[in-house]
Parts: sequence; structure tokens; C-alpha cells
Amino acid sequence: MQASTFTVKGNTGFGLQNRRILQGVSDLRSRNLAGKSLRMTERNSCFGVRMDSASMGIELGRARRTVQSVFGSSAKARSHRVRAAGEDIEDAAPLKVQGQSSGSVLPYVGVACLGAILFGYHLGVVNGALEYLAKDLGIAENTVIQGWIVSTVLAGAFVGSFTGGVLADKFGRTKTFILDAIPLSVGAFLCTTAQSVQAMIIGRLLTGIGIGISSAIVPLYISEISPTEIRGTLGTVNQLFICIGILVALVVGLPLSGNPSWWRTMFGLALIPSVLLAIGMAFSPESPRWLYQQGRISEAETSIKRLYGKEKVAEVMGDLEASARGSSEPDAGWLDLFSSRYRKVVSIGAAMFLLQQLAGINAVVYYSTAVFRSAGITSDVAASALVGAANVFGTTVASSLMDKQGRKSLLLISYTGMAASMMLLSLSFTWKVLTPYSGTLAVLGTVLYVLSFSLGAGPVPALLLPEIFASRIRAKAVALSLGVHWIMNFFIGLYFLSIVTKFGISTVYMGFALSCLVAVVYITGNVVETKGRSLEEIERELSPAI
Repeated sequence: MQASTFTVKGNTGFGLQNRRILQGVSDLRSRNLAGKSLRMTERNSCFGVRMDSASMGIELGRARRTVQSVFGSSAKARSHRVRAAGEDIEDAAPLKVQGQSSGSVLPYVGVACLGAILFGYHLGVVNGALEYLAKDLGIAENTVIQGWIVSTVLAGAFVGSFTGGVLADKFGRTKTFILDAIPLSVGAFLCTTAQSVQAMIIGRLLTGIGIGISSAIVPLYISEISPTEIRGTLGTVNQLFICIGILVALVVGLPLSGNPSWWRTMFGLALIPSVLLAIGMAFSPESPRWLYQQGRISEAETSIKRLYGKEKVAEVMGDLEASARGSSEPDAGWLDLFSSRYRKVVSIGAAMFLLQQLAGINAVVYYSTAVFRSAGITSDVAASALVGAANVFGTTVASSLMDKQGRKSLLLISYTGMAASMMLLSLSFTWKVLTPYSGTLAVLGTVLYVLSFSLGAGPVPALLLPEIFASRIRAKAVALSLGVHWIMNFFIGLYFLSIVTKFGISTVYMGFALSCLVAVVYITGNVVETKGRSLEEIERELSPAI
């Protein structure tokens, strides 16, 4: 999922020999040890995104036109009994939608994406602020405590990802967003006003819990309220807003050099989207699927009217009724995730994030600056801009193809491209015949890898998981998969440099290439295509009622 910027600093170029590479890493590590965990964790899907408001406007404009086109066309005729909110039960005539839909999901997707912005912002904000807050709190020489300030957010995020699933099942999606604003706001306030290390760590822990909850419920809510025809496009908006949050954190840190106390303002600014998230969700419709599952039929119909217009009530209710027909099961417990009915689909969800991390995204990002310097690109900003441009371009292409090419095919294209790029990177460091071109090939391999990642491996898992999980396990299964994501991030950040020291960067890159090929084989045999299919239809295929 999420990554940040290419601000890895060091004064040693990326040579052809492992000895010189490792020396550069050693210098980097000694100069900024406490920041390593953050950088390694932040970078996994959105690293270095440069997305301006005009680009976002184009994307949302395209999505709005798609919605209007979809809802303006004729829908499949259905005839069944339906009760509109506040009306008597009557036989519904076959549905014929004419003209434009009177509802729109885009405002509510936008509100939910405030959680995605906060996700990216809290991951990225400490990157620039750490040096200055360490001086203010008297820990400038204590890299261990600085590491705790950086890494505590990861522990909080791990807890929050599981908590989010429980809260979403019990209280609903919108109320969980509102509750999530509490740790996000309180944590930001404590970080802003901290006069001690203890207060700062508690604040970081709370914000970690908040972003962990957001990581679970933002894609969940978007997938459940999005029309089938554009669910893929809207699902990628979540990733773009995470990247925007990271980018905002970087831009906000620019005044630090002239105003060292600015770090407090950087943390304090996070209060604004936190409050807006709570207010916006107080006026947003609840997920119709969750309401229907709770037996709140009238409220589900009202929610459908707000999201899609009254013309869609009969059709959407028909899908929900067909999904629930013959089954009146309660929400699943954690142990149900491992039952024979759900075991396979849950394992696919966890494997998506496991393979994403084992593909080596953190390694490529971590070494990107050194790679570019070996090719004569000495500016960190230029390096970030180049890789960021590749990521934005790939994400934009993925957004346009998600509902045309399909999720599975984009994953296969993505991992195949990543494997080829990793092999190119590995060989550029070892084959003597390529020595004259090693710098150029290393840059080319890095950019191609990032482009391939942004086409599928980055955006698809967070979109695919809420689609393949049955409604009664959706929140908890998404939370479990995200838990795997946070655990993998932690261990990669902890052991990556040790593995590089022992085996060499070329060997490690080749290992990542093999992991990508394993991902291709696994996805081919286990992942189903979900484009153009309703969540209820997918559920009936993958998790049929007992």
C-alpha cells in the first residue's frame, strides 16, 4: 500500500561493487538511524507521488462522468417485492432507469478519503520533523528513543487495523469513521503540545491506532458504496489520496529550515482533516450492505436512494436479497475466518499483502537515491520527481484500466514487469559486459519497477480484498490481511540491511525477482477476476451459504 518520499541521504555514490554499496548504506544508517524504520515502512505503494489538484480534478471528473453514464443507461429489469422508505409494500414493476441518476457517491468517497490523507500524512510527517523535535525534547543524541518515536506508530497501526474491523461490524462504517477521529485528533494534539518524550510517544501511538483503523475502513466503505461499473476506478482514489497525504507532509515541512519550532505546527495541522472527517461522516449514508445485514431494511433503502437515486432502489435491494436468500447468518467471529468455508479466500487476502512486501518495494525505494547518483543524478528532488512521475503515470493508467482490463490481469502484468525489472537491476551490478551501462540500466530498472508496481501490485490488493470477502466476514478479513501488511513492514525494516550485508544487494534483488515470479504463479491459480461483478455475485461464488 503506502510509501513516502525518496529523501534517503548519504554522500556515497552507488558503485558497481557490493563493498561500495554497503559502505554508502552504512553511512546513511549512521547519520539517520532513527528514521530508517519510518522510511522502510512508509514506502510500499504510493512512494513519492506528485499529484496536483488539477490531476485529481481530472480523475474525479472522469469518475463523475462514468457514474452519470452508468446510471443514465437502462438497468436489468427485475420484478420483486420492495418496500421504499416510508411507503407500503407493493409489487415493483420491472426497473427501467431513464435519465440521469439523482444520487452520487462521489461526495461520500471524498469524505472517506480524508482518512486516507491522514494515513499518508501521519506516516510522512515525522520524516522531516524528527531532527527538530529531538532537539526540543532533549533527545538529539539518543537514537534509540528517536527510533521509538518513529516506530511507535507502527505498533498502533497494527492494533488499529484489527480494531477497525471489530468496530465496523458492530457500529457500522460511518460511526467507526467518527470514532476513528478521536485517536487521530487526540494523538495529533498530544504530539503538537508535547513537552516530554512520554507525551510524544503516547501521541504517536494514538495516531498509529487511528491510521490503522483508517487503513481498514476506507477501502471497505468505498467498495461497499461504489457502483459495480466504477468500483475499480473509485477504489484507486484511496491510494491516490494516501500519496497526497504523504506529499502534503513533505511540503508542510519546507519552512523547518527557517523556523525550527515549525514541527509543532506540522503535527497540529493534522487536526483539521480529523475534525472534517468526523463532521463529514456524521452526514454520510451508511453502507446499504451493512444495514441490510443488520435487518435495517428501511434504512438500507434510504441509504441507496442517497447514494444512487430512487431509480436504483429495486435493483440494489434485489442484489442484496439474492445474496441473503436462504441464509440469515450473524456477523462472523474471528475463528470463522479460518473455517473451511472462508479459509481459502482469507488466505488469498493475506497472501496479497505478503507477496506485495516480498516483491521488494521497500528495497528499491531505499536504494533509489544511490542508484540515481551512480548515473550522475545528484539531486534528491530530481530522483524523487522521476520515480514519482513513474508512479503517478502508472497509477493513472491503472485507474483507467481497472474496470476494463480487470484486477487479476493487472496483477499478473505488474508482477511480471517487477520480476523483469529486478533481474535487470541485479544483472546491472554483476555482469561485467554491462559495466559501461550499469548506471543507466540501474535507473531504467528502478523506474520500470516502480511503474510496474503502480500498475497492479500497489493499488489492487486494497481494492480486491473487500470485493472477494463475504459481507459477514469482510471487515474482519480486511483487518486480518492488513495486519499481515504491518507485520511484514516491521520485519523487512528490521532485517533488510542485515540480509544485504550478508548476501549482497545483487543476490537480494534476484531473490525479489523470484518472489515476483512466485506471485505470478500464485495469482494465476488462486485469484478470481472481479471486474463488472457485484459484491453479492462474487460472494455467492467464493463463499456460498451453507
